[in-house]
Amino acid sequence: MSTDEIIRLENVHKTYHMGDVVVHALRGVSLVVTRGELVAITGPSGSGKSTMMNIVGCLDHPSAGRYLLDGIDVSTRSRIELADIRNRRIGFVFQGFNLLARMSARENVELPMVFAGVAPAEQARRAREALAAVGLADKEHSQPHQLSGGQQQRVAIARALVNDPALILADEPTGNLDTRTSLEVMEIFQRLNRERGITIVIVTHEADIARHTRRVMTFRDGRLRHDVPVGRPRDAHEELLRAPAASEQPEFEEDTSRAF
Repeated sequence: MSTDEIIRLENVHKTYHMGDVVVHALRGVSLVVTRGELVAITGPSGSGKSTMMNIVGCLDHPSAGRYLLDGIDVSTRSRIELADIRNRRIGFVFQGFNLLARMSARENVELPMVFAGVAPAEQARRAREALAAVGLADKEHSQPHQLSGGQQQRVAIARALVNDPALILADEPTGNLDTRTSLEVMEIFQRLNRERGITIVIVTHEADIARHTRRVMTFRDGRLRHDVPVGRPRDAHEELLRAPAASEQPEFEEDTSRAF
């Protein structure tokens, strides 16, 4: 395996047994993602893209085949080992934000470091740096219900950054956002990828979002059907400059965030 490879799947299968029915979620998927790529995973419901992301995110094991994350064969690791790998090597961003409602933005960002055993003073320093990186330096004491959807997603991105992961996995990160706010989120991803060289994989059903990446993989019926480079990715920053201005006002409504 090349030292530039972050993700390597080798003939990965995943089957589920539902009574007497065997569901083949993945059927012999092989792919490589190298360090510093910005990739989109697309496909219809039931295509296997979510199953693949669960395996890549060390949330599930393949039924057959191998998965190497940053050179580590994680295919047969225990649940405890997978939890440690997830915490230290992968940053997650979810469609539903997954912020804890009664914690401030900074405390939400600190959570992965708590699990990693980072000293409290270092937690606070790194959390503030991460919030500043996503444009929320002035929101560290705000709770999720005091933030707009776009601001909550930026907190989630900051949380994904704090343990300096090898990989960020974003599952439908713009699914709950309007067009302009989606562009703001993609601008952050593009900037982090360009300036910090962070490897980012985005699962999306939105073709416009996929065109902001450099490579699009399309799944169907449990197989990787297409894997093509994007000749000229759309620039979210340029699109924001042309888009109508919109003030991002906090939405003071009942909090529906799920626990992290």
